[in-house]
Amino acid sequence: MNTTTLASTTRLNPVNRTLPVLLAMEDDAEDVGRLSPDDRLTCHVHGRWIHECVASPLHVNPITRHRWCRSCATALTVSVDELSGDVTMSCPRCGHGESAASARLIAACRASLVAARRSSGSRAA
Repeated sequence: MNTTTLASTTRLNPVNRTLPVLLAMEDDAEDVGRLSPDDRLTCHVHGRWIHECVASPLHVNPITRHRWCRSCATALTVSVDELSGDVTMSCPRCGHGESAASARLIAACRASLVAARRSSGSRAA
């Protein structure tokens, strides 16, 4: 079963979804195994868009290497530029720290930024 089906569909879906709606959809999809936790655009812990809370210490995981530099044993620093949509993570000690897990988290944050813009645009309309 493809675990990113809902996330991919949601990201490409032109229908604007509000944060509470998408949060509930992702919770349900994750519960039934249709969505990987790495591909969420929302955070079930903080109840926010993932790009808004990714810098929280709760999002650092040395085991899975989410926001973690294995060589320095250090949490990665996060930068989210909401104007440009750019998201970066780097090790404050060595400047590296890339991992597949953090790359997926960066992709989710970028998609979260787009979804949040769409959501706020639908409220303004």
